[in-house]
Amino acid sequence: MKLSASVLPIKVGRYSVVLSKDDADEMGVVEGDRLKISKGRSVISGSVQIATGLIARGRIGVYQDVAEELRIEDGSEVEIFPISRPPSVEFIRKKLEGGKFTKEEVYEIIKDIVENSLTEIELTAFVLSNYLVGMDFDEIEWMTRAMIETGETIEFERGIVVDKHSIGGVPGNKVSLIIVPTVASGGLLIPKTASRAITSASGTADTMEVLADVNLSVDEIKEITQRVGGVIAWGGATNIAPADDRIIRVENPLSIDPRPQLLSSVMAKKGAVGARHVAIDIPVGNGAKLGSVEEGRKLAGEFVELGRRLGLNLACAITNGSQPVGRTIGPALEAWEAMKALEERKGSTSFLEKSLGLAGLIFELSGLSPNGYEFAKEIFTSGKSLEKFREIVAAQGGDESVRADSISLGNERFSIESNTEGAVVDVINSRIVRVARLAGAPKDKGAGIYIHKKKGEVVRAGEPLITIYAEKSWKLSNAIEFAIENPPVIVSGMILERYPSYRVV
Repeated sequence: MKLSASVLPIKVGRYSVVLSKDDADEMGVVEGDRLKISKGRSVISGSVQIATGLIARGRIGVYQDVAEELRIEDGSEVEIFPISRPPSVEFIRKKLEGGKFTKEEVYEIIKDIVENSLTEIELTAFVLSNYLVGMDFDEIEWMTRAMIETGETIEFERGIVVDKHSIGGVPGNKVSLIIVPTVASGGLLIPKTASRAITSASGTADTMEVLADVNLSVDEIKEITQRVGGVIAWGGATNIAPADDRIIRVENPLSIDPRPQLLSSVMAKKGAVGARHVAIDIPVGNGAKLGSVEEGRKLAGEFVELGRRLGLNLACAITNGSQPVGRTIGPALEAWEAMKALEERKGSTSFLEKSLGLAGLIFELSGLSPNGYEFAKEIFTSGKSLEKFREIVAAQGGDESVRADSISLGNERFSIESNTEGAVVDVINSRIVRVARLAGAPKDKGAGIYIHKKKGEVVRAGEPLITIYAEKSWKLSNAIEFAIENPPVIVSGMILERYPSYRVV
């Protein structure tokens, strides 16, 4: 069936087209069915949406994703015909019923995910099957290899390639801004691809973007890494392990992170950039993704086993995730804290010790130093980390002479003070993130929080606990209101909640 295209200026993240009810009835398709969509020699498969009144009979609504792929313009003639659902759907059904994937089935599912051949519901069923039924190590290995092979990869002709990754879940985890230049200064290659914030207040890519361009291609990542030793780029700008990004898109609204996907997601990206030695940061504690050291050890063992199967030399560091790393949360604030630490060669203990500890672990894995922490600390205190970081910033299009005091922070500010004397007994990660996001982070780069007092620190009545930064006054007001009603920093003896919440006059 041939139809005239109406290009819809909307990206939906998948291949989908819109038909009138009359055309859908004539073709015998219903909502969610599949079509082959072709223009000239270019062909893709997509799902059907049906609209009444939006698309006229004889026309087809084409979202931007399809228009770009097939180079369709308004009025272009497009040919469509129904197709059956792929075999992957039956493989997913088998897993939901408690079965095991074969290697061929896993590869077929990942290929269909990359090619957008599965509908949103089918992809969700795949994620849920792994969450409810799980995978054994054979299946996880096959999925990881399939993710690598269906995307772009980087191969370095020389040098020792290393990488680091955190499973996330802890605010203020800006350690890559110290680790990457320190490791690169030691003579290793570290092509760090990082994520943007999804539910957090800042991802590593959001923080680095304050200082330099992070939207780099695979070729640019390789060239910069070979030239200066390291890079901090947004993984989403590349086609590295593209299936992972599509899977994460489904996981996020469900607030689930199935163990097979977590392992494959991390390891596929490390394998795709050519890393041979990998350090994994596993934060544990109240408020982190994993609540106990025991859970952290179990996950670490699974990472090590998967690394062995993939030929990667891997070690995990179980770290404290019960409160934020350092004292800042939010893109510009975190960039400021990292730059300040590099310039002054000192800073928050939780931030620097974690950064240098992980850098040291990489040095030990690569065989560069038997005492990695001391080697990393020597590089950092000598000023070589700062020098290398500025090289990396310049290579990514930023200002090589950037300083902490030149970073623009939100000019709308408010400090919340302690109303009692005592010691800080808790810093609640989820509330810290919520306040920072209400203030505008990560979209507003200058928004976020500075934490004046952390666990165990003594505070007097009237001293500030946190300062909230924002770029817009109404966002600051929202953040203040929430922070007062839901204190993110708890001081011994303070009232946690008033009940009933209303006041009697």
